[in-house]
Amino acid sequence: MLTKTQAIVLHAIKYGETRLIVDMFTRAHGRLSFIVSLPKSPKSKVKKQFFQPLTMLEIEADVRPKVQLQKVRDMQLAGPFSSIPFDPHKLSISLFVAEFLYHALRGEQQNVPLFDYVASSILWLDAQQASFANFHLVFLMRMSRFLGFYPNLDNYASGDYFDLRESMFLPHPPAHREFLQPQEAEKVQLMMRMDYSTMHLFQMSHADRNRLLEVALVYYRLHLPDFPELKSVSVLQELYKEQ
Repeated sequence: MLTKTQAIVLHAIKYGETRLIVDMFTRAHGRLSFIVSLPKSPKSKVKKQFFQPLTMLEIEADVRPKVQLQKVRDMQLAGPFSSIPFDPHKLSISLFVAEFLYHALRGEQQNVPLFDYVASSILWLDAQQASFANFHLVFLMRMSRFLGFYPNLDNYASGDYFDLRESMFLPHPPAHREFLQPQEAEKVQLMMRMDYSTMHLFQMSHADRNRLLEVALVYYRLHLPDFPELKSVSVLQELYKEQ
């Protein structure tokens, strides 16, 4: 079926000398893999830059059920980034987010609210001039709402533990080891209440930010089958060491 849709590039790998396999999250069909011919001429309408992580495209594709590699008929940039490729901090964050999405969205079917959340988040990061150090934390935890394991914050009370398996706060520790002590549970509760417009109001040390990132990734590994260790985490953890 010939479809026009918005798409976000997650990952691209060379396939032979003249082609790429490109994984994208599309608004119309969810996660799909495409076989794409590399441009042979600098004047080509399709540019190599189109396949950088998190690039947002408008594509026309012949999408067929049960076909492993779909074919793209036409593509163009939905809009060029103004800052992500040129800001080292934003670039590090974007590479982490792309790797995270590549694994978190495996098998994801059409999910328009999730696509719109990811797209609007990327555009927010690109437009923001400052105060985006906590972006990846807010992005990860708020995305859990779309995947079905957003924590229940309604019953939180000071001194509660957080059960990572059951996504809930408890007045006592659960019988297993996947939980957070009250001090860290309180930080998670605060983090879950952040959004992009207010996260700059929450002061966080470099160590706190890295610990919350570790917690968020453990949380995803508990709820998503085969979610691996991410290679880009070490680079991300080096950011903002002076804070």
